[in-house]
Amino acid sequence: MSSTGRVNLLAPEVRANPYPVYAELRRNAPVSQVEPGGMWAVSRHDDVLFVLKNPQLFASEGFRQAYRPPWISNYPLADSALVMDPPRHTRLRALINRAFGASVITRLEPFVQQLATRLVAAIPEGRPVDFVEHFATPMPMGVIGELLGLSPEVHPRLMHWAEHLARFTGIGPNDTEKQEAMRATVNEARGHFEQVLEERRRNPGDNLVSDLLRARVEGESLTDTELLGFMFLLLIGGLETTLHLLSHAAHRLHLQPELMTLLREQPILIPRFIEEVLRHEPPVHGMIRLASEEVELGGARVPKGARVLILMGSANRDESHFPNPDHFNLDRPGPQNLPFGHGIHFCLGSQLARLEARLAVEALLARFSRLTAGDAPVQWNSSLIVRGPVKLPLVAHLA
Repeated sequence: MSSTGRVNLLAPEVRANPYPVYAELRRNAPVSQVEPGGMWAVSRHDDVLFVLKNPQLFASEGFRQAYRPPWISNYPLADSALVMDPPRHTRLRALINRAFGASVITRLEPFVQQLATRLVAAIPEGRPVDFVEHFATPMPMGVIGELLGLSPEVHPRLMHWAEHLARFTGIGPNDTEKQEAMRATVNEARGHFEQVLEERRRNPGDNLVSDLLRARVEGESLTDTELLGFMFLLLIGGLETTLHLLSHAAHRLHLQPELMTLLREQPILIPRFIEEVLRHEPPVHGMIRLASEEVELGGARVPKGARVLILMGSANRDESHFPNPDHFNLDRPGPQNLPFGHGIHFCLGSQLARLEARLAVEALLARFSRLTAGDAPVQWNSSLIVRGPVKLPLVAHLA
């Protein structure tokens, strides 16, 4: 508890295992103020769904201000679909959908498969390896690099940019040193993406950026501002969430060795395994909205202008929807779509994330039969939005 008497969701012991705290919120205070910042946390499945389904009551647009503080004016995420409401969101989403459909997934699959096989082949056998660094991170990094048509030497910079940009909203109005460092990262990433756009205009090819440049809805194309917003969104949304999904999958195989045996015998169950990982340990734990007017929700009155934290990580373990929710169970009916959001902001990359996870797990199971504990404890990140290990030391044993 903080000095205000409210639960502090960023306390290190809560981030290491937030689920008991989420369960207590669902039982005793399903819509209530929490630290940091007195946000209104929504913890029950039905209430979370209500917030996601009603963008006119719980707006994303209000969060543009979070990405456009006085100290920076050119952060492209402030112009992305993430912080838009209809009708602007509807137009942008339609344009992006044109270039991000099933054909992109089909085109990418052979590349993703080769990448997964190569990464798993490089994992040494019988000694501790950080699976975040050697397995979970290079996979989505390589896929995003391929999607955007970036040269491989740029891929490590993608990770650096994504990690730094993820800390954007934690910078205070007086943190001049952090502000300066963030402006430098934004300018570096932005400059590189502007070069990529220019290059694709001159030499269009068979890649996502070229598709986006060609996309038209009712005669309209995407503006450069919108294209940069999408590229930043893909970098942050596509990299961090997928790497946490892959880390959670490897961690679960270590915690339950019998699952690894079962999936090696019956690979057809791998998609089901991925769905239960998404429910049981979702990469996205929270989303923030702004109350457009006073709303009654979960027995509480949420004031107009309040910041609302939707706890996806709690909704996915709500007892009223998932019997014995803390138990990892391959037989639950799927798919688990709530981890990808709902309604107008449903994650565009959900199918790509599932593809990456399936092929990565298939490659892992083809080479290894067991994952045992490494030489140090698992370290968890500190974020209200995404959850995953920053260090996952495991030892892989050959099949």
